Amino acid sequence: MRGRAIPLTRPRRLIVDLLHFAAGVPSVPVQRRMDLGPVAIARRAAADRPAWTAIFAKGFALVAAEVPALRRAYCKFPRPHLYECPASVATIMVERDYGGEPAVLGLRVKDPARRTLADLSGRVRWAAAAPVESIRCFRRPLRMAGWPRWVRRPVWWFGLNVGRWRAKHFGTFGVSVYSSLGAESLHPLSPLTATLNYGPIGDDGAVDVRLTYDHRVLDGATVARALARLERVLNTTVCAELLRQAAPPAAGRAA
Repeated sequence: MRGRAIPLTRPRRLIVDLLHFAAGVPSVPVQRRMDLGPVAIARRAAADRPAWTAIFAKGFALVAAEVPALRRAYCKFPRPHLYECPASVATIMVERDYGGEPAVLGLRVKDPARRTLADLSGRVRWAAAAPVESIRCFRRPLRMAGWPRWVRRPVWWFGLNVGRWRAKHFGTFGVSVYSSLGAESLHPLSPLTATLNYGPIGDDGAVDVRLTYDHRVLDGATVARALARLERVLNTTVCAELLRQAAPPAAGRAA
């Protein structure tokens, strides 16, 4: 039997380039079993239920505002150093159809800690539905994926190793999940300092949450404390915002 050679499409080249640079990151996953019961209840009561990815992105950004190490990155230009961004930039991975095939693309959101859950969730839903060509942070990498590899790879390298460019074009942390499909990733690969992911969320709010981190920038104890703090922030600050969005009782609406 003979198979056939299939040329790499732009979405495949994009993933190949990402994994090429992710391979150079000494990444380690840390997991925490979280009880997000209060968040789950408040979310169900909200008039417009925010996406879980928006909830986790805001929660992690609030923690990163308290822990500067979560906003740092290992950069090699002009010499190895750590670059600290003044605010978080989230890169939320979204699956879209591009040219008849699935494409995994990153939606960048500046300073999620200062945005409302309604705004964050609206951005996630917009990124999942708007034409791919109309979203700048989708259009640019797909266009670049059409360039020859000898041009793409140096652009990627400089983008990841010049601090300001890295935060602007790649973000400071990622959120990559497919728990809605009933599955979870145990060790997602990424060139970013921190990538957050979680498994299916139970009706009682129980969920396994993982943070895969660059060991050149962070240590395991720092990450473990950050996950514990994330659980508290989600169940307090983020939960309070969800409760403010709760739909009024039916009798109140009628009155």
